[in-house]
Amino acid sequence: MKRGLAIVGGIVVVLILVVGIGGYFLLTNLGSIVVAAVERYGSEVTRTQVSLADAKVDLTSGEGALSGLKVGNPSGFQTDSAFSLGEISVKLDTGSVTEKTIVVKEIAVSQPEVTYEVGATGSNIDAIRQNVEAFSAAQGGGAGGADQPAGEGGDGARKLVIDDLYIRGGTVKVSATFLEGETLSAVLPDIHLTDIGKDAGGATPQQVVERIVAALGDETGKVIAGMNLDALRQGAEGAVNVITEGAGAAAGAAEEAGGAAGEALEEGTEEAEGAIKKLLGN
Repeated sequence: MKRGLAIVGGIVVVLILVVGIGGYFLLTNLGSIVVAAVERYGSEVTRTQVSLADAKVDLTSGEGALSGLKVGNPSGFQTDSAFSLGEISVKLDTGSVTEKTIVVKEIAVSQPEVTYEVGATGSNIDAIRQNVEAFSAAQGGGAGGADQPAGEGGDGARKLVIDDLYIRGGTVKVSATFLEGETLSAVLPDIHLTDIGKDAGGATPQQVVERIVAALGDETGKVIAGMNLDALRQGAEGAVNVITEGAGAAAGAAEEAGGAAGEALEEGTEEAEGAIKKLLGN
């Protein structure tokens, strides 16, 4: 999801700057420019803290790579991040760089980690998706989705067509209050999106991110459904009830045992006192 933003807000911005200005400074500092662009635009679109460790771009081949991309959580969630992406590779059609619509041949994301946190008002993934949709709508490009014409706000902006986008080797981690600090892990099915923005003559950066976030959210939702969290929660609550009931029963048994012992002691004491009185002639 973030990588789509990275492509859109980062690599595309870089290429536009390079093509438009073509200075030595830009050519020797592409990595830092991409990092800054990704962190800035990624944070704006998702309303979370987005960070990128490194970026490399080869203008001759049209290939680029991003590493260490992390998407934080919206406020109100406790886990470190919502998405932590391993390596992201990009292949551009260099012939389209000077056109209004830039063609991305392939984006491949390897070993992403999605942390699904259940909060009081929903999940962190749903919150991020809502943030992206709200940003897209505010920019005038959220009405039709990534494969529909953009709104007026995106008409003058550079657009993208992404032939193939792959997300491979991912994992999903689940965090919830009832798990009491424990996490559950499962494999995230591979995702393959094709022809993003193609039918509409290009998609805006916001639309691309929205499409990717939706795909990740849908697949993550399927994984979570397979874990049957409701059953786990009921099991956890049942275990607590059993422990509570067991503790109560034990306390009751102890109380009964203590009462019986007290009665026996009291009866024994009375018999001893009677025997002593007989000995004394009372």
